Amino acid sequence: MTITPSEITRRQMMRRIGLTALVAGPAAGLLSSCATSGGGTSAAPSTAAASTGGASSASNPFGVKPDAPLEVVIFKGGYSDEYATQAHEPLFNKEFPKATIKHQGIQTIGTTLTPRFASGDVPDVVNNSGTDNLDGGALIGAGQLLDLTPLFDAPSIDDPSKKVRDTIVPGTIESGMGGDPAKPYTLNYVYTAYGLWYDANLFQKENWAPPKTFDEFKSLAEKIKAKNITPYAYAGKNASYYQYWMILISAAKIGGNQILLDIDNLKDGAWTADAVKQAATAWAEIGKFMDKSYEGLIHTEVQTQQNQGKVAMYPSGSWLENEQAKDTPSTFAYAIAATPSVTAADQMPYEAVRAAAGEGYVVPSKAKNAPGGLEYLRVMLSKEGAKDFTEKTKSLTVVLDSTEGLTLSPGLTSVAAVQKAAGTNVVTYSQFEGWYKELETELRKQTNALMFGRISADEFCTKMQAAADKTKADSSIPKQTRNV
Repeated sequence: MTITPSEITRRQMMRRIGLTALVAGPAAGLLSSCATSGGGTSAAPSTAAASTGGASSASNPFGVKPDAPLEVVIFKGGYSDEYATQAHEPLFNKEFPKATIKHQGIQTIGTTLTPRFASGDVPDVVNNSGTDNLDGGALIGAGQLLDLTPLFDAPSIDDPSKKVRDTIVPGTIESGMGGDPAKPYTLNYVYTAYGLWYDANLFQKENWAPPKTFDEFKSLAEKIKAKNITPYAYAGKNASYYQYWMILISAAKIGGNQILLDIDNLKDGAWTADAVKQAATAWAEIGKFMDKSYEGLIHTEVQTQQNQGKVAMYPSGSWLENEQAKDTPSTFAYAIAATPSVTAADQMPYEAVRAAAGEGYVVPSKAKNAPGGLEYLRVMLSKEGAKDFTEKTKSLTVVLDSTEGLTLSPGLTSVAAVQKAAGTNVVTYSQFEGWYKELETELRKQTNALMFGRISADEFCTKMQAAADKTKADSSIPKQTRNV
């Protein structure tokens, strides 16, 4: 199966709150969302001149010194880090065989690297992801991240007559922008869809269909419960953000993507809007089908229970299939469904999905080998680098035409079908998650309180509005804004 994004102009993309990149293929569709942020301050240099480089050329646009060491830190989560050690790093070494690469695959990105940013002893490339990630907004405000404009303006490895920016899905660059004036500081590399994951074989066996409304959701949950299977669950200990994504997706479906823009922009009353209350109310009803023990579990524990047939539906992104590859029995077939409609008057149809460029990579402005860091990202954005990533992780990248000739897994085939059904109905993503760390942490806490029955939907909205107001009033926190 081949997936090839078709030509869509930047102007067409920017007209939409939720950015869409359509693809042609037997069951294919790729969607993205586009966001531009501003506000705050930035002192990050605009080129890799902050570190010592060599002479630049057409094949070495950043002037990477051939023998300069390169340090790469990768979040070892759902995608693991083998794509880096077995694909991207060897491709970099193919260009620069004398360069020694120091690799770290870790889960504690923030805890491990925050002291290093404070001391100035930073890696050259960082995959800033996971529960314990770095505060991107704070790093931008402190001038700690390199402006990636030179990367996107550099010639493509595959076709030097094209700039890198012309070989990736429109909206990718905008999704990683921040600062004032807004500049791209993050490369969002992975094309991810979010929704409800289930075992297609189990559903076919039991003659169940993914619910299209919350009334159907509750009715199906009763049937599943009668089979001694937990209808729906998520991991409250370390992945409550998987659940708040579902709440925010539902809010956007009810009230449109402006709901999420208002939340990002700390607009007064954004969290107490009717759409958010309705979404929280609907999901709290589903929470009643969860055993309270799930609040103490981590994501892999719940995901393994699903592989064992103990959990029917699970909220996640399209990295899930790869993350569980070692624990998934051959009888289990991953499939994704869109989140159900909350009301008949929802502004977006059931088929609408949240799909976005995500999984951020940054180059620290004080990196010892910043030219090498930029070149490493350029290697990632080659077709070979992207194809290798998809083969190893079962996930799509933002690189156009990079899946030609690949046979896609059941989960990824399902993602393509769901995204094709969504068409232009795209739920945009949220930026506050990276901009305002304390606000995001509070949302995790209140999401668990809502879903495990300790607070009502009204209380959830009130508490989150108070947290947003506190963030807005704190002059020490650089503020960001987005318009699309």
